[in-house]
Amino acid sequence: MIGLILAGGIGSRFWPVSRRRRPKQLLDLLGGGSLLAVTARRIEPLCGPDGIWVCTTEELASAVASELPELPPSRILGEPSGRNTAPAIGWAVRSMPEEVREGVIAVFPSDHWVADEEAFREALRRGAAAAVEGAHDVVTVGIAPAWAETGYGYVELAAPPVEGGVERVERFTEKPDPETAARFKASGRHFWNAGIFLFRGRVLLDLYGRHLPELAAGLERLAAEDGDAERRCALYADLESVSIDYGLMEKLSSIGCVVADCGWNDLGSWGSLAEALPADGDGNRTVGDTVAVDARDNLLFADGGTVAAIGVEGLAVVRTGDAVLVVPRERAQDVRRIVDRLRALGRRDLL
Repeated sequence: MIGLILAGGIGSRFWPVSRRRRPKQLLDLLGGGSLLAVTARRIEPLCGPDGIWVCTTEELASAVASELPELPPSRILGEPSGRNTAPAIGWAVRSMPEEVREGVIAVFPSDHWVADEEAFREALRRGAAAAVEGAHDVVTVGIAPAWAETGYGYVELAAPPVEGGVERVERFTEKPDPETAARFKASGRHFWNAGIFLFRGRVLLDLYGRHLPELAAGLERLAAEDGDAERRCALYADLESVSIDYGLMEKLSSIGCVVADCGWNDLGSWGSLAEALPADGDGNRTVGDTVAVDARDNLLFADGGTVAAIGVEGLAVVRTGDAVLVVPRERAQDVRRIVDRLRALGRRDLL
């Protein structure tokens, strides 16, 4: 199996710790190294040290190389600009040697957390086997929902899954309202969409040609360019900016799903990080130098200095060297609005 790690995002919902030049995937949020390095270690037993590739941006390529010093520069693919996941995945696969594209490629986000890594890898082994057999064009990974989450997308299966099996995906559903999320959790056929896909490389490019013909043609034009960096940047900027879920996966009738019950968390916000951290007797989750008095169910995160809280409940309080964030945990998904406001104000020093 080839593992393609997507590491080009900016992690805006983890502001103020995540910044443009040092985004979430390059941070050590849970101990043990950066999220990117932990992802690479997690999949190495499946791919081997020579089977890992990373798709990032040109701006972050050197930082990625520092986090993964054993990875040859030829396997760090730097996008000229960010154009969403469909262009990134298609471009990365098209950039791989033809013999690599003949095998199974698994695409992974770079910033997730998994408690039971062996259960996670076992699900991927089943998915890779299904991709080799060709019963499904693409195989995705569904996560057994631990609660009625409204912040995740879901995959709906045609039937309740059989242990160890691969079930056909009926449809993808974006973030549901609370009532729908509760119904999904109880159905036995809805699972969190982990954003992980397995496929033969040549099959994926054929699917692009069928369902995303303009993007496929743009990728071929890029492949034909030889050495003209300015021309390549212009061609890449012209690629359609669309997610692989919306642009391709929702159009396919032959997608399989393997279900993993592995303690997965997408670490999509400060609220998600809190779920992955141990709680003290008052339900507080803490990182760094923190003090809590008469405080309950808070996330206190000190990247610099000390965070002290008294008499508050249900907050995320994050301190860095130059900024402090205070937000109710249930509104942690809204932190990107702060980033949008700072960008509108021209505060690049805080981005």
